[in-house]
Amino acid sequence: MRRTSAWIGWALCLCASLAVSAQNYPEDDEMNLDLIREDGTQPESGAEPEFLRCNKVAWRVPGQYLVILRQGTHESHVHKTVRRLKAKAARRGYPLEILQTYSGALRGFLVKMSSDVLHLVMKLPHVHYIEEDSSIFAQSAPWNLQRLLQPHGSSSENATYQPPNDGRMAEVYLMDGSVQSSHREVEGRVLITDFNDVPEEDGVRVHRQASQCNSHGTHIAGVVSGSDSGVARGAGINLVRVLNCQGKGTVSGALAGMEYIRATLLARPMNAVVVLLPFIGGFSRSLNAACRDMVANGAVVIAAAGNYREDACLYSPASEPEVITVGAVNAADQLMSQGAGGTNFGRCVDLFAPGDDIVSASSDCSTCFTTRSGTSQAAAHAAGVAAVILSSNQNMSPVQVLQTMLHHSIGNTVNLLSLSDTHRLTTPNLVAAMPPANSTTRCTSWSTAGVSSNSRPHLGDGKRCVVKDGVTLHALCCHAPSLECHLLENISADKDQVEVTCPSGWTLTDCGTVSQGSAVLGPVAKGNSCRVRGATGGAAGLAVCCRVRPAEQPVTAPQ
Repeated sequence: MRRTSAWIGWALCLCASLAVSAQNYPEDDEMNLDLIREDGTQPESGAEPEFLRCNKVAWRVPGQYLVILRQGTHESHVHKTVRRLKAKAARRGYPLEILQTYSGALRGFLVKMSSDVLHLVMKLPHVHYIEEDSSIFAQSAPWNLQRLLQPHGSSSENATYQPPNDGRMAEVYLMDGSVQSSHREVEGRVLITDFNDVPEEDGVRVHRQASQCNSHGTHIAGVVSGSDSGVARGAGINLVRVLNCQGKGTVSGALAGMEYIRATLLARPMNAVVVLLPFIGGFSRSLNAACRDMVANGAVVIAAAGNYREDACLYSPASEPEVITVGAVNAADQLMSQGAGGTNFGRCVDLFAPGDDIVSASSDCSTCFTTRSGTSQAAAHAAGVAAVILSSNQNMSPVQVLQTMLHHSIGNTVNLLSLSDTHRLTTPNLVAAMPPANSTTRCTSWSTAGVSSNSRPHLGDGKRCVVKDGVTLHALCCHAPSLECHLLENISADKDQVEVTCPSGWTLTDCGTVSQGSAVLGPVAKGNSCRVRGATGGAAGLAVCCRVRPAEQPVTAPQ
């Protein structure tokens, strides 16, 4: 929470200023006097601290500065540095106010002061860099769900959205404005946390409450986890409010929100965590560093690429390499366009996802829906896919989740001809798609009583291995779109050698045997065939044959 100090009478003499300081911080009286006597402090050895400003002039927040200390600085030095700065400013009659301190991923503080005081901050020990605070913005502008399951654009109006799972094993931390938790789409799955760090709205006299906000946060939550419009319909949503009702926030507020999430996860560790950042700001070193730390602590961080039809590397958090940055496409797999704007692009984008004319929950009422477009919506789709992936394997690292998403994305469907030659070569031509459910490509059993007919494995329905009780069973499962597998068998009671071969178009993925009472030699895989030898005959050969099912073709077993 923000900690404010009511400094009064800055035009008075130094003694009056110190009296106010002593009143607010009585335990620091002697410290302030000592620090003033040490006014000659020079910066730490090494390069002078950098001063950073947002590359978008209109987005800067004048008079608010993030002071970030060097990596490895002890937490106690944050408060010591604050006291030292207050003492220096008091001696010269400069007013300042400490708005926030950070002691998580980054060590530092947010200070409200005149730019005239910057030279004092530059001389403080332990200071790594100073970044002027800046604004961040929401990025918003039922083909989209079918698109995730129909990766080649052949969506069907009568198709049913059936992902491999509903993502219920994952928790999504949504950093946005507000969510109507009573909406039928997300009711029972949204937790409104007690974190709230938003700037005042522009051009209004009354600062609206979260319940009066526009639909951005509710819409995004619906895309992630909505009962009808959501990608991962069982995933939990934890709202961390960093945007006001106009969809505007600050880098400092986002940093505080990420520190809140970090502290929550340290207190209540979880494996399957997705942090969704559906906003954009100018390039920010501190915001990128906080995202990098979040990933290092095991969270999958997903961000909007931005709606400015520019290189995503100019913005944060989209420019952070450890973040999964998502651009937006329309129903025809073309780059999303919004008047003069449109989806950002370039090497900092990891993949694209549906982001145009997306139907989801509206905050107008508990049963209302609305259509929005933007890379916020695209990032929400990717967050839902990540939740489904993590629900299949909660121990996956953020890198493994990204690799899984990239592996199952559909390539070379987006028309990038509108981009410059440089950006066309560096922008990934990948559209997110839902990984299919596991397909069984191998069945193996082991019985303590030895090989017998009772320990024989078989594919129950093409998706699972089945064996009788008392037998240990192992299955090898592979991800592949539309993979179709079947078990072939060849039994001969009067031949020493049995061979079973997968037909043309099918691939041998497993070779096994079942004894009919005699010793068995093998099995041995040779080419697309499985060979078994029995000492006195009676050997059975088993082969698992797989193929990628042709489009629009029903399931058929190999003959």
